[in-house]
Amino acid sequence: MTRSELIKIICQKNNISLSELARKIGQTPQNFNKKILRNTVSDEELSVIFLKLKVVHEQKLYFEDGSSIELKTSEAKTI
Repeated sequence: MTRSELIKIICQKNNISLSELARKIGQTPQNFNKKILRNTVSDEELSVIFLKLKVVHEQKLYFEDGSSIELKTSEAKTI
């Protein structure tokens, strides 16, 4: 799944348009739409999207010895 596809799903789940999301993160809808079309949304922009929409992003790293580390963007509840 690309970042652009992920952002579209997040918008659908939160019942907002890409234009509304762009404004929430301080970008113009035109500029943000270009980034969506080119799939060039940065890590920082994605983190801001998660924070603004209160989406928790989790990752888990697994090591050969069986140990793991879990990472979260925040402790906010998902919508």
